[in-house]
Amino acid sequence: LGWFGKRFNADMRADALLFWSGKRRLIALDPGIVPLRLALRFHTIGRMRIARNLFSHLQRGLRAKGPVASLRTMPFSGVASAAMLYDDQPIVDYFRRIDQHRIMGAMTIRGDERIYFFELKRVDEP
Repeated sequence: LGWFGKRFNADMRADALLFWSGKRRLIALDPGIVPLRLALRFHTIGRMRIARNLFSHLQRGLRAKGPVASLRTMPFSGVASAAMLYDDQPIVDYFRRIDQHRIMGAMTIRGDERIYFFELKRVDEP
């Protein structure tokens, strides 16, 4: 069974990257615009204040025009898991529930043996 207790099919679409725009609104960004290898190589720069300020100004140009990924059930480490396949990037994110409000994610990139783990927390829009 998939992460939500059901199997996903290729017809389910999703927003891949959601970020806060200010304090009140979530916006979806298009990961296809982001130079993936460059972003991974210089990831520490993204934590700097100047990069965060620049990002806030670039959000408008990076907005997705609609869903940019597909959801389906795929095996990860031998266990059927919810997976998000990006349209314009060689990325698959796998998800497993930690508890009612948190999800563990594992990002894989085609051609890269590393696995990037992350945690997502449920956010209710104001």
